[in-house]
Amino acid sequence: MSSKSAKGKVQNGNPRHNPVRGAGAVVTGGIVPHPPIMVPEVGGTQARKTRVTQDALLELGRRICRSGAETMVFISPHGPVLWDAVGVVNRAQLEGNLGRFGAREVAFTLHTDSTLLQVLLEQLAVLGVPNAEIGEADVYRLDHGITAPLYWLRKAGVDLPVVACGTAFISPSRLYGFGVAVQRAAVLSGRNVAVVASGDLSHRLLPEAPNGYDPYGPLFDRRIKEIVAAADPMAMIGLDPLLVERAGECGYRPMIMLFGAFDGFVLDAEVLSYEGPFGVGYMVAGLTPGREDRGRLYLEQLVREAEARIKTESFLVRIARKAIEQHLKFGRRVEVREIPPEFNRRAAVFVSLKKGAALRGCIGTVEPSQPDLVREVVENAVSAATRDPRFDPVGPSEVQDLTISVDVLGELEPVSGLEELDPKRYGVVVSSGSGRGLLLPDLEGVDTPEQQVSIARRKAGISAGEPVRIERFEVIRYY
Repeated sequence: MSSKSAKGKVQNGNPRHNPVRGAGAVVTGGIVPHPPIMVPEVGGTQARKTRVTQDALLELGRRICRSGAETMVFISPHGPVLWDAVGVVNRAQLEGNLGRFGAREVAFTLHTDSTLLQVLLEQLAVLGVPNAEIGEADVYRLDHGITAPLYWLRKAGVDLPVVACGTAFISPSRLYGFGVAVQRAAVLSGRNVAVVASGDLSHRLLPEAPNGYDPYGPLFDRRIKEIVAAADPMAMIGLDPLLVERAGECGYRPMIMLFGAFDGFVLDAEVLSYEGPFGVGYMVAGLTPGREDRGRLYLEQLVREAEARIKTESFLVRIARKAIEQHLKFGRRVEVREIPPEFNRRAAVFVSLKKGAALRGCIGTVEPSQPDLVREVVENAVSAATRDPRFDPVGPSEVQDLTISVDVLGELEPVSGLEELDPKRYGVVVSSGSGRGLLLPDLEGVDTPEQQVSIARRKAGISAGEPVRIERFEVIRYY
């Protein structure tokens, strides 16, 4: 896989500035679910339980045919999904089937619209949306995020060349920017384009669902239906990251990318169906652009808001971000010449990196190892980005998408029992022999001292019945 990070910049403060060389446009859009069980050759009699979804997909297919679309951009969350870039498939011919679901005979051969693809790659560079090309030398087959819904779209008559792509764990503003790049590529290439975002909603609607039940699941699905019906991309982008994480979904990012393709246009959106017979939310929706509306040029607003968030970060978080940037780009430690007096002391520090609600790295020290607090932050920030064994190292293009927090630890205090712990106020250190496990305070899903100590034991490799020494500490958390 060759990786190409975009280097283009926003020009004249206007990330849109669409030239009008061609005569094309994004003429329609759709949101589709992708359960293979809805395909009769896979699901058999069980497929009948998705009849509402099947009928809606046929209707969406008919709308695509009537739209005059000449080509289709298909976004799948089960295609190439990367931490730092949107995977775009650059192969002349795409093949895939539903063999892994027991129906190898349901097979597809698609052809890439090479003209639209090349213009799209150019526009991604201009807008600074990182992308990775999946070329002829890379292993790639059409995934069920494309093939399952395409089975029904084909029955409605949709037979178009495509540009296939995945999604990425990049910021919502850059995901939205991908859609804007599609819009610009349609105009410049003279293509009438349909954009289809594949994605299921919550996988946690029922106790028997694939990921079990979570009350946030139905809440997420209700909110998504409202947002799509209202054609409100800013509400979509503004969803609580915790709600998205707890829902266990796979359609959120593709939907943001889809909305970006209609930036600057009045948008008519209709939820054609919704059901969840197996504990997973399946929604089909159709989107049709209307007149231009400068009040809906949301990319400009998103760029400004992202820049403003970074400018309001605390001193220690700015140092952490700069330390990561310097290390990834130049391989050197950042130099801090002026240290505020309140930080000119030694302290243990944890640096946490997140993308939305998803952890991307977290490394810290139980006892200070550097001459001052600022250097402690620098060392641990670089370690969190590059040496957390749970994650691949952070890439240079990811840094601007990170939400960073810095926890400065107070003194460790021994406790005699769980009644002296409060997981919202105190972190905990559990020790036995050479094993030592630490858990920070105020973590989502850690609500009792018993949970806190149990997790710290597991981190240290200490068995449940083994005697331990327990210490607590407070933190000052900087954002």
